Amino acid sequence: MIIIAAEALSSEALMGVIDNFVLREGTDYGHRDVTLEEKRSHVKRLLERGEAQIQYCPDTEFIDIQLC
Repeated sequence: MIIIAAEALSSEALMGVIDNFVLREGTDYGHRDVTLEEKRSHVKRLLERGEAQIQYCPDTEFIDIQLC
């Protein structure tokens, strides 16, 4: 796995990675309704604080966000 800094991605690419993460089936935000924009902001803050990281697997060419 290769760790990719969020700052190394264009804003469009970063948003695509974040959207893929938050829209994935099984992502749970509890019992309240959370908008897509709230989910995006939450994940972006996690990345900024170092509580999550973007990981890339060159063998499978899969990129994902993992919580630390």
